[in-house]
Amino acid sequence: MTAPASDPDVVNVSETGAGRFQVRVAVAGSSFLADEPVEAGGLGSGPNPYDLLASALGACTVMTLRLYAERKGWPLDRAEVRVLHARTGLEGRDRFAREIVLHGDLDGVQRARLMEIADRCPVHRSLERGAEIISVLAHPPMIDGPAAGGGDGHLADMQEACCD
Repeated sequence: MTAPASDPDVVNVSETGAGRFQVRVAVAGSSFLADEPVEAGGLGSGPNPYDLLASALGACTVMTLRLYAERKGWPLDRAEVRVLHARTGLEGRDRFAREIVLHGDLDGVQRARLMEIADRCPVHRSLERGAEIISVLAHPPMIDGPAAGGGDGHLADMQEACCD
């Protein structure tokens, strides 16, 4: 399964043949493994899908905070986010808890504003409102063209989130 190298918004996921669950994820010129832990029958060779979802929320939060602090010229030295994920079964509502640490000589107003901006990160908003998922049985080549990823993508969404 391959997508055109010219479309950085397409994520390709394919089985590696190693273990029951190990997959290779390829996106924007890089790749990594995803898997299930050994105790769940996997090889433990990478994050599981829920780890990836929580990682997306944490990464987007930190990136959005950085972008906003830079635009304002605020002394944010470093942002850290710890994401906890829980769910009460397959039909249960997912719960994500973020612990956000802001390092730097920020005042109370700046810290409060950055916490508001964290809630505006694009992945946070996607998770809050839910998403439409369209699945089709495809034959190679798979997804092609700009409609697959939505144009400017994540950076444009973060920039919009940082607008006052």
